[in-house]
Amino acid sequence: MKIFLRLFVVLTLSGLLAGCLAPRGDSLTSKRAVIETMRQETLADLYRLRPAARANIQRADGYAVFSNINTLILYLGGGAGYGMAVDQTSGRKTYMKMVQVGVGLGLGVQDIRVVFVFHSRQALERFVNSGWQFGAQADAAAKAEDRGGSATGEFTVSSEVDIYTLTEAGLMAKVNLAGSKYYKDNRLNY
Repeated sequence: MKIFLRLFVVLTLSGLLAGCLAPRGDSLTSKRAVIETMRQETLADLYRLRPAARANIQRADGYAVFSNINTLILYLGGGAGYGMAVDQTSGRKTYMKMVQVGVGLGLGVQDIRVVFVFHSRQALERFVNSGWQFGAQADAAAKAEDRGGSATGEFTVSSEVDIYTLTEAGLMAKVNLAGSKYYKDNRLNY
C-alpha cells in the first residue's frame, strides 16, 4: 500500500510540475519565443562549459534542447518539461514536451537542461516521431543561480546520439532508472 501512496504523490507532483513547466506566455507565439530563448541560452551555456560541443552540434543532422524539472522522493520519481528539436538540413523546428517516470533511490528536485545531438537523419526522425528515451542516472547537485556545484556531462547513447546535461538549479541526490517520453506539442507546431 505504501508504494501506491508514494506513486500517487510522485505522479501528483509530476502533474503539478508539468503545469508549471509549460512555456510561459499568453499566446502560442509568445510560448514559442520562450522556448527559442531557452534553446539559445542553453546552447550558449553548453558552448561555454564544453567548447567542443559547438563543433559536434554543427556537424550533426539535428539536435534537440529541453528544459525539465525532475523530482525523486525515496524510490519513485518523475519529471516534465518542454523544448524543441531542430533539423539542421531543412531548418525545421519541432516544438515538443517531455514526461519522465523513474524508480531508484534519492531525494530532491532538480531543474536541468538536456541537449540531444543526432548524427543521423534516422535518429532525429525517430526521436521526433517516437521520442522514447530510457536511461540510468547517477547524480548529485546542489545549485542555486550561480552558486553551488553540479555534474555536467556528455553521454554517448549510440554512434547516432550524444546527450549533454546541464544543471540549472536544485538539490538532488539520486541513483535511478528512468523512462522519458518526448513527444510533439501539437498546439505549438503549425
